[in-house]
Amino acid sequence: MTRWMRRPKSPGPLERSLLGALTVALAATVVLRPRRVVVVGMSMEPTLLAGDRLLVVHSGTARAGDVIALRDPHNPRRVIVKRVTAVRRGEVIVRGDNPGASIDSRSFGPVPNRAVLGNVVRRYAPASRAGPVR
Repeated sequence: MTRWMRRPKSPGPLERSLLGALTVALAATVVLRPRRVVVVGMSMEPTLLAGDRLLVVHSGTARAGDVIALRDPHNPRRVIVKRVTAVRRGEVIVRGDNPGASIDSRSFGPVPNRAVLGNVVRRYAPASRAGPVR
């Protein structure tokens, strides 16, 4: 057997773990289809600040206490971030953490579930504030 016909060496533990991590990351990206959202305004202070960059994942359910991204009922081209305060059948009621600076369900009423883009799971920028969003 010539040199170019030799069987490749089997991957070691490091290569297997890297391959596994890449496979999981790719599967999560394809299945979960994360969306990136930038916070505009002060309605979610102190939890979220203007300019925070968020990772949003569609989970299918929004429960009271979850921070979600949704289409603005007044302008469906715009995405807003709010906290779910109550969930009814087929709709959610949302509020900003900063009620004095927030336009939310108090002004536009319940939001249909189809307007919810997903749950905010992580702040990825700025780096000094990166981490899970609670």
